[in-house]
Amino acid sequence: MDVFYNPNGIGDVLIIPIQDGNRYEIMHEKIGDVTKITSNEGAILGYNIFNASSYFDLKETGTIKLTEERLDEIKLAFQQNNVSDELNVDLSPKFVVGYVVSKEKHENADKLSVCKVDIGESEPLQIVCGAPNVDVDQKVVVAKVGAMMPGGLKIKASALRGVPSNGMICSQKELGLPNAPKEKGIYVLEDDAQVGEEFKF
Repeated sequence: MDVFYNPNGIGDVLIIPIQDGNRYEIMHEKIGDVTKITSNEGAILGYNIFNASSYFDLKETGTIKLTEERLDEIKLAFQQNNVSDELNVDLSPKFVVGYVVSKEKHENADKLSVCKVDIGESEPLQIVCGAPNVDVDQKVVVAKVGAMMPGGLKIKASALRGVPSNGMICSQKELGLPNAPKEKGIYVLEDDAQVGEEFKF
């Protein structure tokens, strides 16, 4: 999970996104320096912590990976502002090395493939992929459910043409990598990449 801090562009505010709020009417509740953002249905969408530099030593700017230490600091800031919410977030890596175990043609779409991808967990993920170069025995970059793409898209479990898909096999362009090729296609990694390891970029 990532948080965001841009003092020059936004101000001294730490932004903590919990889930996408695009389909909701958004509500705000200010509790001291903390603004709690919820949907009209009561779902917690995120928090903004104002005067962030008085709570955190933020040497980084932009997108900042949330660590256990930073999460503890956020929880302390909540306590100092009498915010009683439990902040339970998944800190496991969201971009990992995967291995394409199988590839089948999508039953309802000629240009889509249904892949099973081993990411080092108990069961392979089923991911629907539209890249023309995806194939079995490839090491690839997988954005797991909950990952926030550099372009702002949050990966969700979904169904593509009626087939469940849990994650995304990424291209270099989608990962925002420099000098990404213009042609469509997933990013195929070298054979020595370790399945299940975090992909850092």
